[in-house]
Amino acid sequence: MYIKNIGVAILIILPSYLFSQNTNTVKDSLYIEEMEDAGQLPKVLHAEPLYIDLIRDLGARKGEKEWNVGLGLTDNGDYDRYTALVEYEWAPVDRLGLEVELPFSIYYPTNNENKNTPGSRLNSIKMATQYSFYVSEKHKTSMALGYIQEFELTDFNKYGKGRLFTGNVYNPFFVAAKRWYNNFHTLLYTGPAFMHHFKDNSIHTSWQINTNFHYMITGTRNFLGVEFNKTVEKGDFDMTIRPQMRVGIADNVLVGIVAGIPIKRENERFSSFIRLIYEPGHKKK
Repeated sequence: MYIKNIGVAILIILPSYLFSQNTNTVKDSLYIEEMEDAGQLPKVLHAEPLYIDLIRDLGARKGEKEWNVGLGLTDNGDYDRYTALVEYEWAPVDRLGLEVELPFSIYYPTNNENKNTPGSRLNSIKMATQYSFYVSEKHKTSMALGYIQEFELTDFNKYGKGRLFTGNVYNPFFVAAKRWYNNFHTLLYTGPAFMHHFKDNSIHTSWQINTNFHYMITGTRNFLGVEFNKTVEKGDFDMTIRPQMRVGIADNVLVGIVAGIPIKRENERFSSFIRLIYEPGHKKK
């Protein structure tokens, strides 16, 4: 019970801490000045969503890199789903981001009579790329195209008993982001996901439409915001609202906290998610 309420507790307690840090009276965020250094390749600072995150910063510069570790919990009624992920993203050249991710799901029944609890597994081996084709410091706007390839795997308890890879997910996507004034950020992330199941050779399609709104605290890398994660599949519409915040605890370490509130409880109930972000080589100027 305490684990399920961690997202609510943190979201109630931490805003006071975030705003207590807002004592810097500079007009622009210090991080905006750093990211948009005129001596470097043009780049616009955008607040990156924490749950459906980007492959790399929009307008990525060569040499940027980042490690992410995520932990989450979702209440599905008859069972709980614990999630974990490890991902590494980097920019081998300007404007291009690459990512490798390993997402895990561990299922635990809350009802001893429930026989339909899914099997725990490494969900997939996920590889992705993203290219920023438009970056305008004048208009504080960036756009990118990307592609995610997932190689789905079977449950842990079925290893060695059949096919290891059970399907593929093909997911092209488009991202557009704009910063309004110095602190307000909006972002659209959308695209289809084609799920190819090897068992019956069927392909199912769903659409993701994710809209994001964030407010970045002046003079810090901290923000408050919300994701609206929407999915359309076979005429069925689902949306989960994810209020969130990011807190910088060191020059190159940040923590993101997310709560998930579905508008309908067909598939899941309340959820929480924590993301630890480490940026090797990042130093505050």
